[in-house]
This record gives sequence, C-alpha cells and structure tokens, in this order.
Amino acid sequence: MAEKIGVYFDQSALGILDGEELAAHVTSKFGASCPVAKAFPVLAADSARAEIRADIEENELDGVLLCGATPRVDWDLYDFEGVIVDRVNLREHCVMSFRDADGSVPAAGDDAPELLTLMAKDYVNMGVFKLQKTGVPTPPEFETVKTIMVIGGGWAGLTAAKQAADYGFDVILVEKEAELGGKALGMLKTAPLEYPYTEAHATGIEKKIEDVTGNAKIKVITGARLEKLEGLPGQYKATIKGEQYPVGAVVLAAGWVPQNPKVLGPMGYGSVPNVVTAAEFEKLAKTGALTAKRVAFILNTSMVDGGDIYAPVCDEEAPAEAEKAAEGEETEKAKYVHKDLESVRHLPISNAVSSVVALKQANYVCDTFEDGQAFILYDSMVVQGIHERYYKAAQNRLGIMMSKAEIKGVAADGDEIIVSAGNTLMGGDIELAVDMVVLPTGIVPATAKDPIMNFVYRQGPNFPDLDLFEGYADSNYICFPYETRRTGVYAAGCVRQPMMLDAAEEDAIGATLKAIQCVESANRGVAVHPRSGDLSYPVFNFVRCTQCKRCTEECPFGALDDDEKGTPLPNYSRCRRCGTCMGACPERVISFDNYNIDQIGTMIREVYVPDNMEADGPRVIILACENDAYPALDMAAVRGKKWSPYVRIIPVRCLGSVNAIWVADAMSKGIDGVMMLGCKYGDDYQCHFVKGSEICNRRKDNIAETLNRLGVEPDRVEQYEVAIDEYDKVPDMIEEFMQMIFEKGPNPFKGY
Repeated sequence: MAEKIGVYFDQSALGILDGEELAAHVTSKFGASCPVAKAFPVLAADSARAEIRADIEENELDGVLLCGATPRVDWDLYDFEGVIVDRVNLREHCVMSFRDADGSVPAAGDDAPELLTLMAKDYVNMGVFKLQKTGVPTPPEFETVKTIMVIGGGWAGLTAAKQAADYGFDVILVEKEAELGGKALGMLKTAPLEYPYTEAHATGIEKKIEDVTGNAKIKVITGARLEKLEGLPGQYKATIKGEQYPVGAVVLAAGWVPQNPKVLGPMGYGSVPNVVTAAEFEKLAKTGALTAKRVAFILNTSMVDGGDIYAPVCDEEAPAEAEKAAEGEETEKAKYVHKDLESVRHLPISNAVSSVVALKQANYVCDTFEDGQAFILYDSMVVQGIHERYYKAAQNRLGIMMSKAEIKGVAADGDEIIVSAGNTLMGGDIELAVDMVVLPTGIVPATAKDPIMNFVYRQGPNFPDLDLFEGYADSNYICFPYETRRTGVYAAGCVRQPMMLDAAEEDAIGATLKAIQCVESANRGVAVHPRSGDLSYPVFNFVRCTQCKRCTEECPFGALDDDEKGTPLPNYSRCRRCGTCMGACPERVISFDNYNIDQIGTMIREVYVPDNMEADGPRVIILACENDAYPALDMAAVRGKKWSPYVRIIPVRCLGSVNAIWVADAMSKGIDGVMMLGCKYGDDYQCHFVKGSEICNRRKDNIAETLNRLGVEPDRVEQYEVAIDEYDKVPDMIEEFMQMIFEKGPNPFKGY
C-alpha cells in the first residue's frame, strides 16, 4: 500500500481550476501522508517528470497521484520504477463536463464555481485514498511450455501449425480424420486468392500439407481427438490417444460441418430431384459428375423462415407438435422441433460465404459446358473485400445471370425444375426452367455439435453456450477476435465465423500470435486480454470462505475449479482479471492487490455528502465500466457534452466486479443514488468479459431486496447499458437518473 504519496496537478488540463489551490488542499487534508503536492504548467513535460523523479528520491515516495487528463491518454509517459502510479481524471470528468446547478457553463477566464472546486476536491480525495488501498501485485511465477497445440488439420489448422513452427515453437497438430486437408481437400477450386482476383484456381492445399508434414518441429497426429485438456495456460496437459502431452496454448481450427439440409425442405430439398446443397454440388464438380447445364443458385432462403418450415423439419411422427411449436406452445416435442429450427439462422450467418461460393460454382457450369447457363437469385449478395473483383468478373461473363428475387416456389416439372420468383430485376414474376437447383449450405461450427475441447474444468467440457453465436467459439466478437471464453484457447477459421480461405489464412495467423502471446504472458504472470499486461490476480482469504460456489459458477472464463474439499481452486493464468469473482463473493474474501472491496468502498465513503439536499444538491455515484462506459464518458466530455455537478464517477473493471457492499456503503453514507453504467448484455451483448453486465443485472434484484428491508427505494440503484460509440446518450442517461433522484428527495439515511 502507498504510504507516502506525491500529488501532482496538470494546470494545462485543469482549465479554470486552480492547481495551486488544490495542492494546498492536499497538504492541509493529508499532511505527512502526502509530503509533496505541486502544480505543473504541463505535467507531461520532460522537466515535470524529471522533478517528480527527484521528489520520489528525496522524499522516499512510494505512490504518485497525477491529477489532470483521463488515464486513457499519455498512460505510457508516467513510469516511475518501484512506485505505484495512479491518475485522477479532472479534465474530462470534471472541468470539461461541468454544468453548474443553475445549468450555466463557466467560460474561460472565469473563477472556478464553488461546485466545480468541490467536485475536484472530491476526486482528489478519492484518488489519494485509492492509492493508500493499492498494493503492488506479485504474480506467481512458473515455467511455461513452449508448445502450441493446433486442433484441426484443414486450411486454418495447417496455416496455424506452420506459423507457430516458423516462430520457433514446437507444434502438436491433431486431426480427427485419417488425412490432413479438411474441407479444402474436397474443393475443386477456391475463389481467387491471388492477383488479379478474377478467376478461381486450385486451392494449393497439397502444398500446405507438405509444408506441415515435412517440418521437424510439427508432430502430426491423425485419426485422433483431444480426449481431455486439463490445467491452465502455459501448463496444459492434453490427452490424445491415451497419451499425455504438455502444451502451452491451443489454436482451435476444428472447422465446420454442413447444416442439416432438411431445413431446406420448403425449397424442394429432399422432395424435388436434383435440388442439392452447395456442398453437394462442389463434390459433383470435384469428381467430374456434373451433368446439369442450366443451374439456379438460390441465395434467397426467406421461404425457410417462419411457419412454412415447421412441417418439413419436424419429426414425421408428430406433425401436430410442429403446429404447436409454430404457435409458440411449449410441449416436449415442440421444444425439440423449435430447437432444431434455430439452426435456420446459420443460413443468413453464412451468407457472405454462400454468395462467393455461388459465384464460383456458377463459373463451374460455364467452364464445364460451352452452352452452360447459371442463374444466381439472391436477396442480398454479400461480397467482401477483394472478392468484389471476382463478383464484377462474373457479372461480365456470358452464361451467368444474377438477379435480386423473391423465391415463391421450387417444383418438379418432368425432367426439369421450375423456379418461381417475383420482384426480380427483370420486373414482374418469372419462371425459370432449370436442370438443377443449388441451395446454400449453412456453415455450422464444429463446436456446436461436439465438445471438441473436452476441458477438465468445473464448468464443463465445452465452451459456455451463448445463443447469439449459434455455437461459434468466440469471446467478444466485436473487440477480441480469436479469443474464446476459455483463456489459452484461440479460435481460427470457420469454427469462429463463416469465412473463405483467404480470411481463414489471416485468422489462423492472428490466432497463432495470440496463442504465442498467451504463453509468453503466462511465463511473466501477466494478463493477456483485455487487461493486457495486468500483473494482478485474485487473492483468496480461504479462512472465511463458506464454499458457496458463487465465484466458481459466475466466473465467465472457467478460472476457478474446486479442490478435493470443495474450496475454490484458482488457475491464475486462466484469469482475465475482470473481478467477477470479487463481486460475487458474499463474504468479501476475494480481492486483488490493486483493486479490492475496501479500496472502492473507501473511495465512496470519502465523497462529501451535504446534509441538506435542497440547498446543496444530492450526491450520486456512477460505477462506470472501464471498457465501454468510461471511455464513452470521456468522449462525451471532449465533444462538449455536460452533466450534473452532483455525480462522482468511479471506474470499475467490469460491472461483474461490483459487490453489493459498495451499494450498502453508498446508502449508509447518505448518497442519494448509484448508477451502474456498463456494457450491453443479452442478444446484443458487447461485454468485454462476456457476462459481467448480465451478472450485475441479476445481482441487482438481491440489492433491491436489501434496500427494501432498509426502507430505501430500490430504484435509487439502477443499471444502464451503453456501447462505446453511444457517448452522445450518456448525458441523457445521467439527466434521467438525476431527475428521478430530485423527485424522490433525499436518501433516508442522509445526515446519520
């Protein structure tokens, strides 16, 4: 803990605030515990930093508090060896965003309003007490295994194995089939991967296989599965064919499986001859069995959405149950049917791949037959990146016709198939007579059908289920590609999202680099993501642990197992330092050296709360997630947004780390309300720690019960969702909450 703290103010960031006045306040309030308090014209100047270093040596400072701009800027400038450094955001969250009680905004050159100075002093006090409760983490040290295991020997897996070997790591490549190559081995051609990107060509999968099998650093195990993975990043033990292998991290490139084609029943699959999927058509082309000269490639699958699909998809023995499912009625059979139907969503998810595959296969028809004709009927063509050139080349090719179309029916007519379509680019309704219809293949990640990883984790053998991703292995789709919900395992290729070979190549390289970063970070005891480089880790006071299992159940990343007595067993390099376990613990036995219950509780208790709300205004605490909400507040301030002078913002690692005792501290202090501002959860989840916001929302019900027993209105504590790009909405959220507080009046505990 910091015992002798130097407090420094950046006048360039303080605007109309007086840095010297604030420094005098620190000296007066904290005395010997803050022997140095100064204001610099520009804190980031070399001369200022040199003076801070001199102060550290002369006064034996073990803590430095820098008061000025948001800690999100210039964070790399203030590294004072052996000293705990923290920041107080007086620019964005105080000066820039300040609006006086009467709604006025002070101009440059004005004296600082009393409320602004009072706010600044609160933030400085909170910063000093935070440093006094902050320790220096001492992470556990252990040797890591510099071996990368790659699961899957297809295009992405082969790329990952070669990449890891090129970086000097040993590699174990596990492929469940008898030969390497995966889906690429069964492809006739690939959409172009090289200049000028206008013609399909051979995949080159044979060369990739040769590069891997001929590499001495890569051990290839075919016809095998990962039977179990136990341990933690850096020190995993993988069991394959009954033999154990030490590995440091895993690249999951297990690929995809075709969606059950019976969902395509409404479009003639299974009932109309020569209606096939794109995967089946590729096999025909690869084996030279393609005989159809006129082929319709249908990308518009709207017919399979909605009630029409229930009868073809349901169990043949129970059509009545399908009707009940269509009407939303819950029965055991209806539940089964509905669950099967959810996979229909793999079709639109796969559309970016299906569109390019349709272009490639339409060219097959014209390549095979001089008079071949291919019709691509789509709702939306999704052609990404450089594939736009391939799309334009197909547009200009004789024999290929593309049209937006609403598919109304697919029916047999003798030896032909009649495709009925409306709203086409040709106008009106049309009927196409073709020899074959090709429907898109939904790309289903292998992990949706099979617990491939077989983790020996308390939380189960597979990844936690998130309905939004339909089984895809991902952690935060927006911010952290490659990372799964199990630290140390990095997804690449179609097990992560549908993609073509060029994207899978990049994906495999990215996932491999992440796996290497994980091994190197575990070796130094630091976090990989999203708190990259964080040396802290959860510390348990097991003497007080009641073995309630809340921490093990709520950890989003499976960082905690149980020992033989049922006590939580930390796996430190699995931990992402979100603090969800800390927020879950009712006995408050979990903490981090530099982030803990007492630290935040003390900051809350140090906020000045006036006894008379009508005369001096209320006080509200905002617990802001450091990943989305905190930067959104910063951006709102920089863009001229203002908010109430009665709020005090405290950053938290994740709303999942919020412990109920902080709310109790606030209420008992007389604070009038607590806003919890965090990432979105639910179907549109964007939480960097996957479930932190959702878990916090569930805990809020327990908080409400406690507040009711105390005679405090539960809606004085509310959670708001905000994405990082919704900074413009944050001031309105604060205004809405403050209006509610004014209407309710003072906290009943105020003045006690």
